[in-house]
Amino acid sequence: MKFKDFETLKKNKDFQKVYKEKKIFANRHIIMYVRKNEDENLRLGVSVSKKVGNSVVRHRLTRLIREAFRLNSSYMKRGFDIVAVVREDLKGKGYKETSSAMLHLLKKHKIVK
Repeated sequence: MKFKDFETLKKNKDFQKVYKEKKIFANRHIIMYVRKNEDENLRLGVSVSKKVGNSVVRHRLTRLIREAFRLNSSYMKRGFDIVAVVREDLKGKGYKETSSAMLHLLKKHKIVK
């Protein structure tokens, strides 16, 4: 399934731009970096450290973050690059906790309409 409402950050230079020109908020589960971009696209990058778990765990957390973002992207303002760094506390949590943590940070960044 394609993500039509948003794009993904894939290149290291895109991640570095967000880290450099950032606004940062965090909670127990996620650290979120946000940068205003030049165009009107909404782009998401997800970073999960090897300290969080093995590859199966890391990919599951990445899929949960992307799905929570996809389902809520229609309520978001456009023109932002977002990097979500997953903390170890999110391991073992389900979709509901992941979505709640992400929406909490998006509201702090004032991205949710």
